[in-house]
Amino acid sequence: MTEAAWLWTAKLAGAVAGSAISLAYLLPAGRREAGIRFGVGVACGLVFGGTAGVKITAELGIEDSLGAAEMLLMGSAAASLCAWWVLGLIMRALRPAGRRGTGDNNGGSGSHDG
Repeated sequence: MTEAAWLWTAKLAGAVAGSAISLAYLLPAGRREAGIRFGVGVACGLVFGGTAGVKITAELGIEDSLGAAEMLLMGSAAASLCAWWVLGLIMRALRPAGRRGTGDNNGGSGSHDG
């Protein structure tokens, strides 16, 4: 395998691992939500894995201790993990008011000063 192939493999493995960990950590409401969140997690891990890995290693002061593949693996897993978690929170916050348990089913229209 070439160096580039190893780096892409590390990135993909980190993104999938981060999504899998997040699935166990923050359970989705159903299959559809799980599929969407998994896809977004992997995509974010692939796109932001390099940047996240560089930032994490710089913050921890371990950039000289890790190789490029290890940095990409760690960064992709972290980016994927964060994407999963944030997307889960957003999806729960955007549920209709009646499903959140607030009791406010008026749809947000009109005033309450009868």
